[in-house]
Amino acid sequence: MQEPVSKSNTINENKSELWNLSLRDVFYKYVRFLPLFVLSVAFSLLIAFLYLRYAIPIYSVGGSMLIRSEQQGGGSRGGDELESLIGNNKASNIQNEIEILKSVPLMQRVVDSLGLQFSYSAKGKIKTVNIYKQGPFVIKTLQIADSSLSFTLKVKFISETQFTINDEPKRFSFGQAFKNAYGVFTLVRNPVAYVSKEYKVTWKPTIQGAAEYAGAIQVGLKTPGTGILFVGMRTKNSQMGADIINQLMDEYSRYSVEQKEKASIKTLNFIEERLVEYKFKIDSVQTILNNFAKRNNLINPQAQSESYFGKLNEADKTIIEQTTMLTVTDILSSYLRDKRNQFEKVPTTLSLSDPTLLGLVAEYNKAQIVRQQLIDANVPPNNPLAKEAGDQIEKLRTSIQENLRNIKSSISSGISTIRSRSVESQSQLRLLPEKEKELLQIQAVVESLQGLYSFLQAEREKQAIKKESNVSNSEIINRAYPSSDPVTPNKRAIQLLAILIGIGIPALILFANEMLSDKVTTRFDIEKITQAPILGEIGHSYSDKVLVVSKSTRSMVAEQFRIIRSNLQYVINKKDKSTILVTSSFSGEGKSYVSINIGAVLALAGKRTVILEFDIRKPKVLAGLEMPKGPGITNYLLGKGDLADLIKPVPEHENLFVLGCGPVPPNPSELLLDPRMDDMFAWLQSNFDVVLIDTAPVGMVSDAMTLAKYTDCTLYLVRQGHTFKKQVALIDEFYQDNKLPKVSIIINDVKIKPGYGYYGYGRYGYGYGYGYGSYYEEETPPSGFFDKLLDKLDVRKLFSKSKKK
Repeated sequence: MQEPVSKSNTINENKSELWNLSLRDVFYKYVRFLPLFVLSVAFSLLIAFLYLRYAIPIYSVGGSMLIRSEQQGGGSRGGDELESLIGNNKASNIQNEIEILKSVPLMQRVVDSLGLQFSYSAKGKIKTVNIYKQGPFVIKTLQIADSSLSFTLKVKFISETQFTINDEPKRFSFGQAFKNAYGVFTLVRNPVAYVSKEYKVTWKPTIQGAAEYAGAIQVGLKTPGTGILFVGMRTKNSQMGADIINQLMDEYSRYSVEQKEKASIKTLNFIEERLVEYKFKIDSVQTILNNFAKRNNLINPQAQSESYFGKLNEADKTIIEQTTMLTVTDILSSYLRDKRNQFEKVPTTLSLSDPTLLGLVAEYNKAQIVRQQLIDANVPPNNPLAKEAGDQIEKLRTSIQENLRNIKSSISSGISTIRSRSVESQSQLRLLPEKEKELLQIQAVVESLQGLYSFLQAEREKQAIKKESNVSNSEIINRAYPSSDPVTPNKRAIQLLAILIGIGIPALILFANEMLSDKVTTRFDIEKITQAPILGEIGHSYSDKVLVVSKSTRSMVAEQFRIIRSNLQYVINKKDKSTILVTSSFSGEGKSYVSINIGAVLALAGKRTVILEFDIRKPKVLAGLEMPKGPGITNYLLGKGDLADLIKPVPEHENLFVLGCGPVPPNPSELLLDPRMDDMFAWLQSNFDVVLIDTAPVGMVSDAMTLAKYTDCTLYLVRQGHTFKKQVALIDEFYQDNKLPKVSIIINDVKIKPGYGYYGYGRYGYGYGYGYGSYYEEETPPSGFFDKLLDKLDVRKLFSKSKKK
């Protein structure tokens, strides 16, 4: 088993800090791409500006009105039969009024009043704007070919006074009639407005325009529990919306008055017909009475008969009242049976005060109103709604007739009871002469008819007064006014959204790119896959030379190699002599570069160090040291050279030596199995303090596995942005199964430019922005626009101060 290493534990103990990124870490992660974010936000704001510039604004306008209840306090009052007319003793159903306000027939009246069949638009380069009451002309209709079809006229001005229609060559002037397939029209000049280039005039039939505007109307209770309604709409022209709302409220007021006047007229007509009928009956009975009295000389009846009629008169008076009510039931029954009145409202219940009858009559009249509204809206009679309304009316007519029969039966029963009580008085009357009694009976009929006639006359006066005093059941509280602030588009919201999108899209792309990347970009990418300790990190070097470590260099990269030298002492347990294997997963991860500089930094520490160029297939050590090729390892293994002669000192670097690979053989793997390998490493380990083996990638060939038995530890190279994450799993396999001795990872080519995406560095004092210039000789990277911008903003210094605080 591999021995636990205290420094390895120290290196790995802070893994959890990678999960807790500070604001500074996130800033450095993305600030490198600040130009991309700036361009993205600028482009988003440009799109938002163009949208706001050419989007058609939508305005919200509205007013409020009060719907009064017509219910009288205290319920039905005795003797005031007008309260039972057409259901007016019921409170107005506020929901019904809302539906009336939103109805197409009512909106048709608005369209006709405001002339909204024509709509005017000014055509621009991109958008077309509604110019209601703001255009330079108004079109007058002299004749329309077919008013049921929509059409559009394109008016193009050639000059201030001349124009063409629908791109036809003929020119017209203001006031001049022009004819086309749609009819005959003329344009009237509005001297206040400025004449633009091109306009569009659209004609829509009243019913079509009313349907569109009615669909945009919004009506609701402004305050729950009250009769105050809010009437509003959203429109592209604020002035037009305000005019529609105000006209709609006015038309509703007129409509409610008209409906009351219609009901009063029907009632008056009904009363007039009955007055003529009863006048004829009274005259007939009065003639009979006069003739009977003259013929029988009974002009002045004897005084003694008055005593016998005392009680009888009392009974007769009641019978007359009941008979009158009975007659009214007959009148109403006759009216309902008459087919001519099938779809007419019941004008009045007269003296009948039965609550059930009054309720049925009110429902019957409302059903008639609903059906009439459907007819007014051009709904065909065979439409399901119309049929349903007709069926409802028929059902209510049957219920009313049944109720009238019940009332008639009740009245008849009451009359019979009263007559039975007057038997005694009638027995006394038998003592009177028969002719005098007959005279009194005729007079009773006359009085009954006259009483009913007088009642109808009184009702006629009341209805006439009501007709002249009808007022609307609504009152406008707040009229609608044009608004200068559109509800859409919302300028601030769109600009804010554009900024968020401008920031979000690049951030999402960068985040997705990072998440989908299959290469190592962060220390955390390694630590979450393998338990192998990370010995250190080597930053990106801008030097043209491979060997960056010397006595005089204090660059950040050189200091990083010195830190690795210090950490390496804990891996090899501070042994005086050691053999170190340097390998990686595949080519290009910097094995030769790291081997050369680790060898140089160990030599600076007084360690007699030799670098073995064991990457026989692709040797790079001698080239990196700028030394000529010559005989080397392969010559020794073939018995053609002595190690003491093959090892060369590195110029200007004390204690640093190199053993080149020599000529590349055809069978490198088999050559490493030669028995002379044992002798070679025995000699090297006895003559040098550190033997540094630069070998081929362990993920590609088996050379490193063969050489592992001669080594004390393994330095495994992982290059940022180059090594695949799946290859880190190979390191963990070597580490867990001890296939290579004491595996430690070195992360190479770490970009410390802000925003690269590699966070977690600076743990050993060489992170970006930690007093860099105070401790290292600063390398000068290629200067770009963003680097200059950061220098001007002094972002590095700002965050460096933040950390110190």
